[in-house]
Amino acid sequence: MSLMLPAIRGVAEERQAKPAEKRAAESLLDGITPEAPDIKGQDRPQDTEIEIDASLTMSREERLRNLDFEQMSVAEMAEARRILARLSLPVPPLITRRSIASPNGPRPDWRRTLRQAMRKGGEVQDFARQRRRERMPALICLCDISGSMSAYSRAVLHFLHALSNAKGAGWSKVYGFTFGTRLTNITRHLRGRDVDAALAAAGGEAQDWEGGTRIGYCIDRFNRDWSRRVMGQGAIVLLITDGLDRDDPALLSAAMERLSLSSRRLIWINPLLRWEGFAPKAAGIRAILPHVDMFRAGHNIAALQGLAEALNARGDFNEKARLARMLSDAAS
Repeated sequence: MSLMLPAIRGVAEERQAKPAEKRAAESLLDGITPEAPDIKGQDRPQDTEIEIDASLTMSREERLRNLDFEQMSVAEMAEARRILARLSLPVPPLITRRSIASPNGPRPDWRRTLRQAMRKGGEVQDFARQRRRERMPALICLCDISGSMSAYSRAVLHFLHALSNAKGAGWSKVYGFTFGTRLTNITRHLRGRDVDAALAAAGGEAQDWEGGTRIGYCIDRFNRDWSRRVMGQGAIVLLITDGLDRDDPALLSAAMERLSLSSRRLIWINPLLRWEGFAPKAAGIRAILPHVDMFRAGHNIAALQGLAEALNARGDFNEKARLARMLSDAAS
């Protein structure tokens, strides 16, 4: 408050303009000299009402939602992080094979019905009912932190931190991994309350920020070291990368095939989809694309909001057909 008081007093107290400032104001206003208001309130001009048509203007928040992360300034990125902290990613529950008792369940429970009848001398007075048990899946995020993905990976990690600390978000667990030239588990850092401290700790552990890219090697390490620990019970995997890999495409294709078979749904978020004429020309992109279930852009806030629609989609046949056409068009 002591630092803000001089600024408040400077705004509140009017001062007389110097002659040089008056000449500059007259030149900017085409010779029209504005009358300085009297501090004491005497001879104050009548207020003029200005009407502005704002029907076709875009709000600042709506503009930020459609602005590329790479084109944002420092102030716009700070505002975008506050918007990302309020986003949610709802997911439908998984229907298991196990059943639980439910008075309005769709299926009769014959075993419980007979047990209740035996307690009353074998007379069946009511039918017990049951339904399938529901559980929430886990979310696993594999985020590329190489040099070409630095602006997008930081925004995605802010979004992932919000999901990790959201109460009642629906996910059973949220895991975070970063990769560039090596794989790093940052799950425990994302559970911190302070997002800046959490990402600073994650950046201190991941020593390959803004470095090279070895996608095939890192995904293969994830399959060998972490897949059985975190991929159980129908986990959903988000792969955030541009697909520009320098390793062997055969290694990347084999690692992606195993990752796809281990996950319930594999969603690829690629910032390169922001370009209208995008085509899978790179060898790494062609190696990843046949093994993903969803292919979405992730270059702005609106694209991250569209993940909810991708997660709640039931049928993947049309998406698979679209990806197959994309690969065939690039090959031709």
